[in-house]
Amino acid sequence: MQKHNLDYDRVREELDELLPQPVWATNKSVAVILPCYNEGAAIEKVVNDFRKALPSARIYVYDNNSTDNTRQAAEAAGAIVRTETLRGKGNVVRRMFADIEADIYVMADGDGTYDSTAAGKLIDKLVSENLDMVVGTRLGGGEEAYRRGHQYGNQLFNRIVTHLFGEGFTDIFSGYRILSRRFAKSFPSASQGFEIETELSVHALDLRIASAEIDVPYGARMEGTESKLNTYRDGARILWTIFRLYKETQPLGFFGASAIALGFTAFGLSLPLAITYLQTGLVPQLPTAILCMGLMQLSFLSAVCGIILNSISHGRRELKRMRYLEMKAVAEQS
Repeated sequence: MQKHNLDYDRVREELDELLPQPVWATNKSVAVILPCYNEGAAIEKVVNDFRKALPSARIYVYDNNSTDNTRQAAEAAGAIVRTETLRGKGNVVRRMFADIEADIYVMADGDGTYDSTAAGKLIDKLVSENLDMVVGTRLGGGEEAYRRGHQYGNQLFNRIVTHLFGEGFTDIFSGYRILSRRFAKSFPSASQGFEIETELSVHALDLRIASAEIDVPYGARMEGTESKLNTYRDGARILWTIFRLYKETQPLGFFGASAIALGFTAFGLSLPLAITYLQTGLVPQLPTAILCMGLMQLSFLSAVCGIILNSISHGRRELKRMRYLEMKAVAEQS
């Protein structure tokens, strides 16, 4: 019997070329953007996996001053390697959005935790429904992928964001996102570190930008890599970012809550004074009375600040929306 030696990878590639290709694969430019810091043990495989999943895409690796062989490994894998000297994931993402020109951006991490084979499905969702952001919601991983307490922390922060900004996302910390050009180029990023995903999510919620979520597998980091996330320090920064964004996007709610709290405190302290005055005609606790007047003044000022800043925030939101609408939707790009 005659034996045949087949190159199965070559045959599979030839069959793939014969199959109908998605619209985005033929007339839209795709950029895979990978922010990296000390991911030398994983980045070569990550680049190769995304190249297999998205053969027509350009793959960019932004090295954030790594002290290992991240840059060399990425170059060996054929990625376009650039450097961002300002330390922090937020600084890297802001630089990538500014520098790279593409119709569709595939943002992921360089540690191998995200499934590259899901990228095509996420892009299909973005293009077919004319969305501006699709988030890969992380499933699985277990204790190997999440450090102790991280899953609980993720759920807590997701609930806070939902309560303050409205429903829309169930995994605001996912780093696996597909973005349209008009989202990336109109996103006013201010974050420096891991709070960048929170800012992306809040921006979409604030402007009511068309977005969606798709469940994707999430695995443990590749051997030889380690998480750069500091549980308490970065958790505190993320919490501060959430309340900062709430103050900037919804100042009436932020300062209104302060006004109500101050007003009720002043009323509670003044009630015994009022009863004593009605009974005796005297105000024996003069310092408390002065404190009550000061708290009521602060309550009034807080309410006025909320009203004024709400008008300013509304104008800023309109400007961001107009900037966003200046660019074509992903379905209209050719």
